[in-house]
Formats: sequence, C-alpha cells, structure tokens
Amino acid sequence: MAPPNGNDRDTPGPTRRSLLAGVAALGALGAAGCSRVATASTEDGGDLLDRLRAAGVVRLGIAGEIPFGYIDKNGELTGEAPELAKVIFKRLGVDRVQPVPTEFGSLIPGLKSQQFDVVAAGMYVNPERCEQVIFADPDYQMLDSFIVRKGNPKGLHDYKDVVEKKARFATGTGYAEIQYAVEAGYKESDILIVQDQVAGLNAVEAGRVDVFAGTALTTREVVKKSAKAESTKAFAPLVEGKPHVDGGAFAFRPGETKLRDAFNVELAKLKKSGELLRILKPFGFTENEMTDLTAKELCGG
Repeated sequence: MAPPNGNDRDTPGPTRRSLLAGVAALGALGAAGCSRVATASTEDGGDLLDRLRAAGVVRLGIAGEIPFGYIDKNGELTGEAPELAKVIFKRLGVDRVQPVPTEFGSLIPGLKSQQFDVVAAGMYVNPERCEQVIFADPDYQMLDSFIVRKGNPKGLHDYKDVVEKKARFATGTGYAEIQYAVEAGYKESDILIVQDQVAGLNAVEAGRVDVFAGTALTTREVVKKSAKAESTKAFAPLVEGKPHVDGGAFAFRPGETKLRDAFNVELAKLKKSGELLRILKPFGFTENEMTDLTAKELCGG
C-alpha cells in the first residue's frame, strides 16, 4: 500500500512493519528455513507451483510483524498472511507451509535471490515494488490512524492537522506514513522514527511526541490496554492530492505467473464466500478491511 518510498525497510515503496515478537523463535526457525530454493523456469508462467506440489511444502518469507506474519509465544507460525497461505496452498495441493523469517526490508531481495517461494507478510502493493515482483490481488485494504493522548487534546485527525498545529510527530521505521506526512508538508528531518507501534505508543504516553501514525488496524490494537492513549478514526491519506487506500498482498517472483494466477483464483473464492474475513478476523481485521482492489490498480496499470 500506492504511496511513494518509505514503508518497507530498504525496498522501494512503503509499508509499515517491524520485528515485534518472537524474535528468538524467528532466529531458530530461520536457521532451518533459509537454504535457497532451486531456480524456477519462467517459461509458460513458471513451474514453481508444480515443484511445490511435488515437494509438499511452500516456503513463506515473513517479517515477524504482528498481526501480519510472525512466530507466536509457542513457537508456531501465525498471522493473517500465513493463516491465509495455509488455506490457499492446501487448496492448491501444497500441504505444508514453512516460515523463513527475515527483516521486512529483506523480503523482496530474499524472494528474488530464491531464499523462499513467496512473500507472506501483508506487503503493501505499490508501483515501485511492482517493478520488482508480481503481486496477487490484495487480501485486505488499510487506512491510516493516529495514536494520540486520551481525548485527543490537539485535535489531530489527519496529516494536515499535524502540520498546521505543529504537532510533534512520530512513525515507524520504513513506514509509508513518513511520506504521507512529508507530502502534507511536514519536514522529514523533524519526524521521530521509532521501531514500531509499541514504541510509538510509549512515545505518546511519555509525552515525547503528540502523535504516532500507523495503520488503522495496528493503532487500534496497540492502544486497547492503554490508560493514557487512544486511536483516532481511520482516514485515507492524500497521495498527489487524492485520498489513497493501501492494499496488502502476497508477492511472487516475476516469472511465476502460473502460481500467482492460481493463488488469485482461490483468493477470489474465499472473498466471495466470506471465508476470508473469518480467517483474518482473529487478527483484528474487520469488514472495513475487506477489499475488491486489484494488484493492477495499485501497480498503476
């Protein structure tokens, strides 16, 4: 989710994300999952789907970010993208998924260098990324929201408010929200960059900043137990003067259109039946995050 550069650690284009939980478990599982996969043939849409069916396992690149893809306290792979992957790949004849943990900014390089088969990290689709990988259609859409002090004393509801009221502003490492704030007129050098939404909440609660910007889902989840902070109503940031809605999706190597297309067929069935929402709901997703956006739209094609 598409915005200019920013929201994805070291890869072109934005997407919020950082390592939140299960770091130790990620490392342990990463050692088992980081051997490279064989280079696929790109003729006639690639042969990766056939090879995955033969192997019975698909390697998922994840970034350890709640709720998108992470290792839980029991050492189990979970998150909206891995749980969706389990369902779709089983329908495609691939029974098992194997996590390959990495940092968010290493997902596209890792995919391109054959370290895993697919990116399953809720990655936002944007034109810059579309030049490097191919995306399935988005499985969710996302608006932005702020973490502010209880009662929102400064009345901050969008990036324009942040600029006009000279609010002290923070967001996460590599987040798309950096560019959204800059586009609204906020000086990039004045932005406090923190690790993630938990650090953002702490900064707001401690009074170090007036506002932290993130996705509507992550902000509303992280403030649930806070006595000092709240999340604002979700809103669409402006990109080139127009309201913009981000969409997160699975990413594949450019030649593997056969796998991508088969994935899209099953994803469309889940959307139509309502099962997609049932899969994503435990991770905080609501009907508002369901979408008919296409990768083509978000890629700018």
